[in-house]
Amino acid sequence: MPIKTVIESRVPIKVWTDSIEEEARVQLKNTGSLPFVFKHVAVMPDVHFGIGATVGSVVATRGAICPACVGVDIGCGMMAVKTSLSHELVQENIFKIRHSIERSIPVGFNENKQINEEVVDWFGSHNLDLKYKEFEKKALAQMGTLGGGNHFIEICLDAENTVWIMLHSGSRGIGNKLARLHIEKAKGTMKQMFIELPDPDLAYFAEGTKDFEEYFSDLSWCQEYALQNREQMMSLILKDLSFAVNNRNKVEVLMAVNCHHNYVAREHHFNENVLVTRKGAVRARQGDFGIIPGSMGTKSYIVKGKGNEDSFNSCSHGAGRRMSRTAARKKFTIEDLKSQTAGVECRKDADVIDEIPGAYKDIDEVIENQTDLVEVVSVLKQIMCIKG
Repeated sequence: MPIKTVIESRVPIKVWTDSIEEEARVQLKNTGSLPFVFKHVAVMPDVHFGIGATVGSVVATRGAICPACVGVDIGCGMMAVKTSLSHELVQENIFKIRHSIERSIPVGFNENKQINEEVVDWFGSHNLDLKYKEFEKKALAQMGTLGGGNHFIEICLDAENTVWIMLHSGSRGIGNKLARLHIEKAKGTMKQMFIELPDPDLAYFAEGTKDFEEYFSDLSWCQEYALQNREQMMSLILKDLSFAVNNRNKVEVLMAVNCHHNYVAREHHFNENVLVTRKGAVRARQGDFGIIPGSMGTKSYIVKGKGNEDSFNSCSHGAGRRMSRTAARKKFTIEDLKSQTAGVECRKDADVIDEIPGAYKDIDEVIENQTDLVEVVSVLKQIMCIKG
């Protein structure tokens, strides 16, 4: 589907849906009013209100960068692998698999008690800035962990009953910590320079300044950490599956995708070199593979980008929330959760009601609204879901 809505601001706000909450609309107009935003703001069909900047927005800039447009989970994203495993064996052992993975991968606020050699080696070749050394011990312990909120690990089947593993996580506590430090620093800079903004959370760093360089360096480190975090978890999951259903033989990986959806990249668009910030959006250049998950009881999509320039070569990062966590907890019951996750091996308790499928937008409608951005490669239905 083409662009459905255009919101007026200093630059146009091009939206791939006609369903957008008023708070998000105001937030997008505020973003579009910033003097360094380039060409237009592209808004994905899973758009919803966020902190500072809207989730599902793609913002290209020249000469400045806004930390809140990236968000506090720097490098958050998805990884999926297509495997050679027998779906019969996986389904027969799904309860065992779930609990094996839960023993291997800490979730929520938990962290690793032992640090493996591969993680130590990664830190040895990716030096954390000396002024953050106090955070290193925790960052080491959290690499290879899931986190909480909407982060998850799933076992899925496609239309041919091929077994896929899919997970969603980011840069853990270190990314959150550094993001918040830089957002507060940017706010302080705005006050010092008497710069008034429509929203204080849209504070920015000007390119060429020390603050900009330090933020971009930390941002890049966190993005690399997030990629490696997902790789570490996937390696552990494959090992668990090899023991559970593959007689300890190595699981063959037929295809792998690992992509950010909260990040910044230097790119070339409309004949200009720009900084592209995707907050809740996936890069979708011509031929790029991406992952668009639904919710814990619906389905997810492996997609291939079409290289749509109006979207700055982007697509949505998921279904997108249609109600807040607080609203979901008030509206739904444990019985609703059990009903909406029928057939999925997962938690069905009060602590995950805010992740109930009914709290999310219709993933099929979200996909339909971006047929000009991506083509669907595989449709996945989960048979197991582990939440943080």
